[in-house]
Amino acid sequence: MPSAAERTRTLVQSTCSAVLLVPGLDGARPDQLVPLARSVGTDGELFLVFPADAPPVRAATHAQDDELAAVLEITDVAPVSVPHRIRGRAWVSGWLTHAPGLAERGLMTLRLEVGEVSVDDLWGASRVEPAEFAQASPDPLVGYEVELLQHLHAAHSEQVQELRSLLGERARPADGEDGGDGGDGTPGAAVPVALDRFGLRVRFTGAQCFDARFDFPEPVADVVGLRRAMHTLFEAAAQ
Repeated sequence: MPSAAERTRTLVQSTCSAVLLVPGLDGARPDQLVPLARSVGTDGELFLVFPADAPPVRAATHAQDDELAAVLEITDVAPVSVPHRIRGRAWVSGWLTHAPGLAERGLMTLRLEVGEVSVDDLWGASRVEPAEFAQASPDPLVGYEVELLQHLHAAHSEQVQELRSLLGERARPADGEDGGDGGDGTPGAAVPVALDRFGLRVRFTGAQCFDARFDFPEPVADVVGLRRAMHTLFEAAAQ
């Protein structure tokens, strides 16, 4: 499984929504606290780009040499329609300062020196040491996950449904429960809900709603390796 540090780096460097929470900015509109871009520096610090007149920029200017505490809160929502769509959240807290000269005219880059990191996602809740966060790498599929999950859901829903056959007893209803979404034996939906280099997570809905994890034979490094891994999974389910 991906480590907590890797999962957090993946969320930070993904397209998930994020908001920068700064004490004293309670009156700011939510959209004014959303960075236009974010990246991670070589030492694990976060660089957040805002309009030059955004409330966080003004707060950092006013603080000057004082330490300005801030928290970047990231919310990860599944890119496909599925019950319980929030897949996880991450929080990176630390101290905010200006990073002049890094943004184009009309924008300002703020530097968040990392003090604490935590994540609460489909794998569970964990704290991450700043050094571990700095050394971790994002999942290699992070830039493709949204498109890949949507493609699997739209074009390969039957094959994703067939993965249920690999679950054995787990996919069978417990005593007193029906086996589908209406008691007629028809299985509920099977929705691909998360994807990383180690495997695919599918959410099975109906009378029972549960996630199942399908590990790849070996971690994949790119989309080419992913295609081979998915082909192997689908072949196993079809047998």
